[in-house]
Amino acid sequence: MPRITLVLHNIRSTHNVGAIFRTAEGFGVEEIILSGYTPYPSLGKLDTRLPHIAEKLTQQIHKTALGAETIVPFRFFAEFDDWQKNTEIPLIALEQSPKSTLLSDYQPPETFALLLGEEVAGIATDILTACDDIVEIPMQGQKESFNVSVACGIALYALTTTL
Repeated sequence: MPRITLVLHNIRSTHNVGAIFRTAEGFGVEEIILSGYTPYPSLGKLDTRLPHIAEKLTQQIHKTALGAETIVPFRFFAEFDDWQKNTEIPLIALEQSPKSTLLSDYQPPETFALLLGEEVAGIATDILTACDDIVEIPMQGQKESFNVSVACGIALYALTTTL
């Protein structure tokens, strides 16, 4: 079983974040890194947000996480670079790109971080260039992409069944 860290950068929806926590728990993800404006559950005494804001966001995440937010370890970084410069884990972006490899053709390393980005705009170009690999889910229908939480589940399934 691979050792996976999820990186959620600039995901705006608390419901998507909660669904990703729940999916991550089901696939045995080791840690979730939340960065940028991604909402995150309460950090307890270390939380610098106003208490009512931290509580509201935690409750909204809990609606879809159903307790997984208390099981999967997570950390928050205001800036993506603050996490990235302190890790040596290979970073794999889930994004549509001319440089991407189809998810079904990709052989992941045994330890890696999977980066998920903004629901509409995706992962910024400057962050994509810092990634070791880019993988893409092929689309069959008319829509350009899947919901980020659905894409996360598809990617985690594919990446955990190839090893």
